Amino acid sequence: MSWLRYWLQRLWRVVAEPTLVRRLMLVQVVLVLVMWGGVIAIIVHNGGDSSGYLKSTRNFDAVISVADNLASQPERQRQSLSIIDSALRDDFEASDLGELGPIMLVWQGGRLVYRSKGAPPDLRGSGTEDMETLYIQDKRYRARTVRSSTSDTQVMMAGPVGVLNVFVTINSRGYFLLPLLISLPLLPLPAWWSIRIAMRPWRRVAQEVAARGPQDLTPLSFKPPHRELAAMVDSVNALLLRVNQSALRERSFIADAAHELRTPLAAMRVNAEAMQGQANGPVQRELLNGILSSGNRAGRLVGQLLQLMRSDATGSEPHARLALDALLQDRLAALSGLASRGGVELELAAAEPVCVMGQRESLVSLVDNLVENAIKYSPPHGVVRVSLACVAGQAVLTVEDQGPGIAPELRTRVFDRFFRDPHQTKSGSGLGLAIAASVAASHGGTIELSDAQGGGLLAQVQLPLCGGQV
Repeated sequence: MSWLRYWLQRLWRVVAEPTLVRRLMLVQVVLVLVMWGGVIAIIVHNGGDSSGYLKSTRNFDAVISVADNLASQPERQRQSLSIIDSALRDDFEASDLGELGPIMLVWQGGRLVYRSKGAPPDLRGSGTEDMETLYIQDKRYRARTVRSSTSDTQVMMAGPVGVLNVFVTINSRGYFLLPLLISLPLLPLPAWWSIRIAMRPWRRVAQEVAARGPQDLTPLSFKPPHRELAAMVDSVNALLLRVNQSALRERSFIADAAHELRTPLAAMRVNAEAMQGQANGPVQRELLNGILSSGNRAGRLVGQLLQLMRSDATGSEPHARLALDALLQDRLAALSGLASRGGVELELAAAEPVCVMGQRESLVSLVDNLVENAIKYSPPHGVVRVSLACVAGQAVLTVEDQGPGIAPELRTRVFDRFFRDPHQTKSGSGLGLAIAASVAASHGGTIELSDAQGGGLLAQVQLPLCGGQV
């Protein structure tokens, strides 16, 4: 039943989530319904198509001709008029709407010679040939009266007006009304399809924006010709330009400030080391050691800031084919002194050559930060294991230590700049993992943190292999 619940939840999300396509489609359907409602209201108000026989002059001419020609034969006159009356009512009788059929009254010499069956006894018009509305016994009738031009014959035709006249109109005009009524429930499908086609340029812009990385602030390449969408794309490009300029100014300021700080920090360290050799007492030596330690931390922070600025700018610099296994061996050899001073052993497992497309300095920063962190947080006599392998078209680099690790709820936040685990007692700047994540992202890779098998933290970096390597 879990799969059924999954699909029901997914269906509910699709139905409940607001979309522009559904909104436009509903607007179209509602607009059509409103238009149809207006048409039906007009039909009801005007008596529907039941007034069609009132507009036909031939009907009145035929009745007047029969009445005049048979004026001397009242019985035959009544029979003939009854036949005409029945013919006019045939369509209504066939549709079971006989009560909406026409009513016919004929006068000659001021005397009523014919009245339709069921006609109100006091139904009488004004005598004009214009269409008029009569109210008899709380019922509304549309009526018209025509006089003969050669005799005193007067013919009046009338029809009741009501909601049911809509069905009369549909019946008499069904050749164009019925197809519309039948297609009304099917309107959502063509409406949805037409909107989907119309919004194709919008989706193309959305796909280009979604494919962008966090460092790609270049203008959108797609230039839609549509006025509304072009205005939005121009606004987005203007925003990207402003953000890019602001980011460039920020990176330039940080890089310049970090570069300028290196010289005074180096001078301070040289002077402190010179004074340390001339210190007379343990108190002075302890103070100078503290100055040297703080200077080293500040120097490391400045170096990391420069690394971070370089890693942010790698997206615009060309990548070259690089042997990652050889680089890893070089960096572990360079860091072996740091590991020995901390009583930590380094182990490397890289059984096969691994090549990636990248920048050496950036990848050096990634490896150094991960390995230095592992060494710093590992206990004395601990082991830092570094491995490199090819898995499913990816170069997988893992660095595993035996330190205290990082709580699962903090493993995404530690990649933020200057964020550190609040429970961590070791000193640091909170930039090492941020640099590693920035380098991995600029090379199209990912970095994840998890628990190591023997306790501690395991950092895993995945980078795309160089073309042609499996």
